[in-house]
Amino acid sequence: MCLSIPARIESINGEMARCSVGEAFYDASLTMLDLNEIAVGDYVLLHTGFALQKISEEEALETLKLFEEFEAFNKELDSEEKQSGERIV
Repeated sequence: MCLSIPARIESINGEMARCSVGEAFYDASLTMLDLNEIAVGDYVLLHTGFALQKISEEEALETLKLFEEFEAFNKELDSEEKQSGERIV
């Protein structure tokens, strides 16, 4: 399974962009996108160093919120596993 993450474009230099996901920064190739339709502040789906497509800010923030909820759920499961001494699969 492949996973792409929503990232905000912070700067553009030619066909490369500096993108942020929360506090983390990544360099991404924009070669798969129309550079005339991309600007600083836009959100893109980022996968293995490539911006795959432009997405709306609303969609990006919704997806990032789901990632945070999933992380919280995993932490809760880990806590329950430690308390019970069982491994939850």
